[in-house]
Amino acid sequence: MENKRKIVLTGDRPTGRLHLGHFVGSIENRLKLQDEADKAFYMVADIQALTDNAENPEKVRENVLEVALDNLACGINPKKTTMFIQSEVPEIAELTVLFLNLVTLARLKRNPTVKSEMKDKGYEENVPVGFLTYPISQAADILFCKSNLIPVGEDQLPVIEQANEIVDDFNRIYGQTFDRIKHLVGNTPRLVGIDGNSKMSKSLGNGIYLSDSYEIISKKVMNMYTDPKHIHVQDPGKVEGNVVFTYLDIFDNKKEEVSLLKKQYEKGGLGDVVIKKRLIEVLEKVIAPIREKRAELAKNPKAVMRILEKGTKEARKEAKKTMQEVKKAIKIDYF
Repeated sequence: MENKRKIVLTGDRPTGRLHLGHFVGSIENRLKLQDEADKAFYMVADIQALTDNAENPEKVRENVLEVALDNLACGINPKKTTMFIQSEVPEIAELTVLFLNLVTLARLKRNPTVKSEMKDKGYEENVPVGFLTYPISQAADILFCKSNLIPVGEDQLPVIEQANEIVDDFNRIYGQTFDRIKHLVGNTPRLVGIDGNSKMSKSLGNGIYLSDSYEIISKKVMNMYTDPKHIHVQDPGKVEGNVVFTYLDIFDNKKEEVSLLKKQYEKGGLGDVVIKKRLIEVLEKVIAPIREKRAELAKNPKAVMRILEKGTKEARKEAKKTMQEVKKAIKIDYF
């Protein structure tokens, strides 16, 4: 029988502060699930961050605190969610090594997420092994605590699929040990960047961050991609592909007003500045309380690190229990 308990795990790579794409893609679901789940875990994925930042460990170390601050400011509650640092739970690495035996090189190279990210980074055949195998590491991240529900962005679905293949193979060879993993994609599975050309990404520098000031939000929105042919106010404008309207659809609660603005824009007589100013105020309402709470939390970084330390101890307890079960299944429980 499958475990009927709902055990949630989610996490972030500490490679920079988090942005609106993270918020609508995963964090909103984290907040919801921490109240619904039997157990909830949040992982600062520093080992995973090192797969493509091995020569810049300072960047990873500095951002451990940053991503923890972002999550706490959004409403992650350490009393409901166990927050921990990946590298401080060595059982995850141990489980990764055992899972390596269940996946072929050819299968890893076929993973669409890995293929896409390898292309973006220009690795080709010079891909670090750690980067190539991170879907296996992610399976261990998920399964070390027997989690079975993962809030993810749409681009990570192939990783969940591969993790479930590992679950199926492990259970077939060694006996029922893990549950299959279910995913939960956010209401906005992929938030377009402010440039309109790709998803919002830390590496592409096309994001609006949860810690951005009003002035920075205003500057970014005023530079947003709209309709290049909408030169004069009286010109008819295109709504489809217009990033400002894409964001208004997602973040503006006054849907009827947005609908009327779209019609007016398409007909002509509505300038880009008007809709951009509206979006600035809409985003400020979302970000301001997060930014203010974050600034307050940032005054006491040691308290935040104590939360991570306490959570890591709890995560290790879960990890040790899982590894005892795994070793018994594989028949390497010698002592």
